[in-house]
Amino acid sequence: MARPTIDDNEEKPLDPAVEKVRRKLVRFVAINLGLLFLALMAVLAAIVYKTGAPSEVATVGGNEAVPAPAESGVIAGEIMLPAGARLVSHSLSENRITLDAELAGGGRAIFLYDIAEKRVIGRFDLKSE
Repeated sequence: MARPTIDDNEEKPLDPAVEKVRRKLVRFVAINLGLLFLALMAVLAAIVYKTGAPSEVATVGGNEAVPAPAESGVIAGEIMLPAGARLVSHSLSENRITLDAELAGGGRAIFLYDIAEKRVIGRFDLKSE
């Protein structure tokens, strides 16, 4: 095997057309890395903004606000159902709770409770035809 001469190890200047393409490629990579960096900073800024300190009033849907829970971290209250009623299911939507109850007489009713107002705002008896 022949030893390479010193002249073969030296870099030869690129053809002007190839050099022009290389410069365009380097500029393209630099611009794209800059845009990627800006997008990453925008995402990080959004995460920091979203994880800011919580307010003292927790909003539970709509424009109404429910006071934040006391130091115990629990909102407490009572929902009065008719005597002998048995709760079958419940559902929460924004600041309202629907309670599906089986009444003492064998019928069923759905009660609509508003958390912000802390009162039952509707009763719907279920009947079949």
